[in-house]
Amino acid sequence: MIRTATADDLPLVRRLVEEIPDAPWREDDAAEDLEQTERTVAAGGVLLADDVGIAVVRKTGDRVAFLDLLYVRPEARGRGLAAELMRESAAVAHSLGAEVLELEVLASNTRARAIYEHWGLEPVELQLASRLDVLVQRLAAQDAGPTFGVVHVQTDDVEKVRRDAAKALHEEAEIERGDGWVHVRSGTTDADPARLKRLAKELSYTSGGVVLSLGVERGTVVRYNLFDRGADVDEYLSVPEYYGPLPPGDVYAMGANATVVARLTGADAKRVREIVRTAASPEELPPAQELYEQIAELMGVRA
Repeated sequence: MIRTATADDLPLVRRLVEEIPDAPWREDDAAEDLEQTERTVAAGGVLLADDVGIAVVRKTGDRVAFLDLLYVRPEARGRGLAAELMRESAAVAHSLGAEVLELEVLASNTRARAIYEHWGLEPVELQLASRLDVLVQRLAAQDAGPTFGVVHVQTDDVEKVRRDAAKALHEEAEIERGDGWVHVRSGTTDADPARLKRLAKELSYTSGGVVLSLGVERGTVVRYNLFDRGADVDEYLSVPEYYGPLPPGDVYAMGANATVVARLTGADAKRVREIVRTAASPEELPPAQELYEQIAELMGVRA
């Protein structure tokens, strides 16, 4: 049953408000929230669903009311109480002369967002936030060093690689012969690591063998992809979370697979483990250019 809270309900109102979770980085403003809610109780804008749910609505403009809170305790969910609280909140807002009801919801609360949108509320503004250390790192990366890379095809058939690369890129690439490898480089793939990877995958399909894409991104991190007959069998990024947080399993997967590298390139597996390391930040590793050259030498390709 939905009822309007009175001064006698303030202890229950306080308990319900204190239970509501917030984003972890937000300042603890519970006291301020409670003070605002207590004022709204006096104005008749706080609604209770027995002792398990609360809604707080107040007028914030000539035509607008704001739903400060809509909360139902977990054990009471699934009984339609949130919808009843919202229905009564809309009635209160209407009685206050409002034409529009607004509310805020955490972007991560996908369940609540889906319910609100089902009720007819539409996104109006999007509030963005970032940890400052991540933001600073991303901004610094924009002014970082060069991005470049080379595709290395394990074959001696230079002309076939030349034809296949030109077909994939729709332009002529720089082709060099090495010891058991043909090296492919172009301005297009230098500028776009994703395209470098796609070229390596395509050349692995067409050659039917081992292909390595190896490069430096933003002068800061080293990445390689190792393909065998078109399959991406190993991917490495020297700082796995350089571009943002990853699940722990993905962080682990971005490390070098020494056994695969040794089998496909002839590199010494022990040396792979020693040299091709990952870290939480670029500062924990050798400079990107140096690390790139070490990995190239280890795998027997030209830097």
